[in-house]
Amino acid sequence: MGGKYRITGDKYPRMRRPRRRGRLVLGLVASVASLGLIGWGTLQLIDVFTGGKKASAADSASDCPTRPTASPSPAAAPPRPGTITVNVYNATPRTGLAKATADELKKRGFKIGEVGNATAEFDQKIKGTGVLIGPGSALNTSLPVLATQLGDAERRADAGRKDTALDLILGTGFQGLAKQADADKALAVLTAPEQASAASKKHC
Repeated sequence: MGGKYRITGDKYPRMRRPRRRGRLVLGLVASVASLGLIGWGTLQLIDVFTGGKKASAADSASDCPTRPTASPSPAAAPPRPGTITVNVYNATPRTGLAKATADELKKRGFKIGEVGNATAEFDQKIKGTGVLIGPGSALNTSLPVLATQLGDAERRADAGRKDTALDLILGTGFQGLAKQADADKALAVLTAPEQASAASKKHC
């Protein structure tokens, strides 16, 4: 080449076009961002038309949450007849009634304490079958156990009593202890563990 286009020196200008890597990268990033926005928008539309939730096992479980509940404390078992001491007093004019009743209670497993006539406070003043007396702590423990032998007897708690023995004071209406079979049945019901009620379940 000559004239004004003549090239001199040992360096020659490059005739290739400059690379456009920067533009390619920017274009790729823009495309990815556009696709992401389109996908996100599609998901939002799906949520709007489907109510925002998909039916799944996890959702079903959340509808029926299992709430931990405190286990109820088991009721204390009533004492056995062999651990209960009974004093038998006769408040009727019939002789030997206290001893005969005490002997029968002993056969049924109770411990026998004092046996004799009732004090003036009760003597011939009890019109019913009898009265069962014990300390305040016995009202819901040992007194119900003794009452299985004489179901219609009156129960009284003596707050001032120090010992745990029970008094059975026979009234003028006393005809005898409950039949052995009936007493055993009542005692079995009293000492049987209380059945826990089944918890209601929510069906989803």
